Amino acid sequence: MLAVSLMTASVYAQKTAVTANKAGDNWYIGINAGAATPVSKFGDAGFFKGFSPEFGLRVGKNLTTVFGLALDVNAYFLNKTDSKSCFGSKTFINRTDFDILSTWNLSNAFAGYKGEPRAFEVIGLIGGGYSRAWAEKAGGINAKAAIDFAFNLGAAKAWQVYIEPGIVLGEPAPAYANPFRKAESDFGKKWNGAFSLKAGINYKFGTSNGTHNFKVEELRDPAEIDALNAKINELRSDVDAKNGQLNAANQTINDLKKKLADCEARPTTAAVVEKTETVLQPMVIFRQGKSTIDAAQYASIEMVAKYLKNHPSSKVLVKGYASPEGNAELNQKLSEARATSVANALVKRYKISKDRITTKGYGATSEVSEENDFNRVAMFVDTTK
Repeated sequence: MLAVSLMTASVYAQKTAVTANKAGDNWYIGINAGAATPVSKFGDAGFFKGFSPEFGLRVGKNLTTVFGLALDVNAYFLNKTDSKSCFGSKTFINRTDFDILSTWNLSNAFAGYKGEPRAFEVIGLIGGGYSRAWAEKAGGINAKAAIDFAFNLGAAKAWQVYIEPGIVLGEPAPAYANPFRKAESDFGKKWNGAFSLKAGINYKFGTSNGTHNFKVEELRDPAEIDALNAKINELRSDVDAKNGQLNAANQTINDLKKKLADCEARPTTAAVVEKTETVLQPMVIFRQGKSTIDAAQYASIEMVAKYLKNHPSSKVLVKGYASPEGNAELNQKLSEARATSVANALVKRYKISKDRITTKGYGATSEVSEENDFNRVAMFVDTTK
């Protein structure tokens, strides 16, 4: 009933998610020392009359913030052979207990775990194992129950010191060295056992979370998670929309490239260019209604810049055009702006002297090309001669 109650409390306490519960986490090792005295009379050795010093080694692992397991090895000393010794024998170590103990952190079970051990905790221990009386060369089973009043020390609370009162029942002694042999034992006829009081210290090894103990997991608020998911979905929709626009723009660019290739393959219309002009082949193509230069069009401007640098005495006229759609007055201004934009690029980007460049806007035209897309251009004419 006690185990079921504590397990229920453990489940309740573990509602707070914790980290560092891997196989190599939450191990500890410790030593303890104290004294034991019989709780029943052996000869004339009774309570407070048959003290025996004891020393123990404990290795354990906390499986949860409440429940754990420990291997406890405890040795009892004295070399008396008279009946006044609780565990008297002719050997230096009179008896050794080998126990498997379950540990129950009652503080965490009933008050919860706050992210690190409390400065003071109450821990219950219960279990059993095997006892060996070395002088009699006999052994038997035992049961053990104890309680630790523990203090967690240090900034990381890696050290734990404790005071442990406890009781061991059914352990072998000279009067009943082998409880498995009825003829040599009075086990079961009376309460055979010892009361123990000792002090100990444990060291808790480091865990995978960077501490020496369990650590509370920082959980997200479900409402916050839902809001973040909604934002993610919104951003995904925006990305999909932008991808659609980008695909449409790429298709437009591909179409314009094809039209440009077709246009370059055609002979230049004689009506547009006067016979007295030396027209340089590159043209700068603009988007409808725009006078800004697309990145791809700087290649044509760069060719003219190289021509001017290779011919230091040459000068150039930048002629701007607009396609025939729209208002004539606006098309005139747009053609002038396109010519000016190209001239500024030659001066600022390619360092061509401003006095070698003139500009003129010719308004709307349909004579540069049969395609309106190629009537929105700026052309270069060598005016040196």
